[in-house]
Amino acid sequence: MSKVRILFLGTPEFAVASLRRLIEDDHFEIVGVVSQPDRPAGRKMQLKASPVKELALQHGLKVFTPETVNTQEFRDQIASLGAESAAVVAFGQILGQKFLDLFPHGCVNVHGSLLPRWRGAAPIQRSIMEGDTETGVALQIVVKKLDAGPVLGIRRLALTEEMDAMQLHDELKVLGADLLHIEYMDYLRGNLQPVPQDESLVTIAPKIDKAEARIDWRLPARTIFNRIRGLAMGPSAYTVRAGQMLKVHKTRVVSNEARQASAGQIVDVTSQSFQVACGQGILEVLEVQPESRSRQTVSDYLRGYPLKVGESFDAQ
Repeated sequence: MSKVRILFLGTPEFAVASLRRLIEDDHFEIVGVVSQPDRPAGRKMQLKASPVKELALQHGLKVFTPETVNTQEFRDQIASLGAESAAVVAFGQILGQKFLDLFPHGCVNVHGSLLPRWRGAAPIQRSIMEGDTETGVALQIVVKKLDAGPVLGIRRLALTEEMDAMQLHDELKVLGADLLHIEYMDYLRGNLQPVPQDESLVTIAPKIDKAEARIDWRLPARTIFNRIRGLAMGPSAYTVRAGQMLKVHKTRVVSNEARQASAGQIVDVTSQSFQVACGQGILEVLEVQPESRSRQTVSDYLRGYPLKVGESFDAQ
């Protein structure tokens, strides 16, 4: 079988594993890579290429970085490449129908959830924040409606309490690349039929709002614990102590039972951790990050910022 000519669209680190896998796969010829334009980064705010663009250039691939793919001029450029299909992984732009129509064998997308659960911008974060015990990745056909296309394949993953969003991200990007390696080629060969999503099971994963990062200690301990894990990719969860931001990176649910203490109040302090009363239950804090400081254990934090039982964080 001759190589299938494909276009790859992706931007962040999550997409790098998929592009690398396709580059290594002799069944595909990548005729072009589309990524988001270079963006300012670092303290000096110098323009920086996306991780996908950097990998593509290392392999001598033709790279495009349009502000939007939905112009006639750009569509003409892509049409001239003769791609039979397109693969999308965390690209970051909505693809218009005229763009999708450029590919005779359609366009597929790797999505970081078990569709139809968690359609939208933040499936990895939302699955953890909601307390899901299982998640995964799905390979779907791209249609005009966001993440609503029929599914070609999935990879499942048990979601443990020890796993935060960054760790889950790193697991799922590998599974997503495997979907492109196997199910994508099976589909292009006509050996795999897409399965429509069950619309009655749809949940939405909206983009993370910065306001969600501030811990509301009036919530149950389990809810706060899941939110801290879900926000590990940024913006990190934080509380406020004496007017200063204190990011909270690692915690443990000590109790789900109610306790006679106000929400946000310190109920226990040891050399290694401190415990905070929540709206329901107790949360033990293990790793934090003071304002303008690096991430550190609570043991290190307490040496410079002592805490006493009875002291309170701002509840909200």
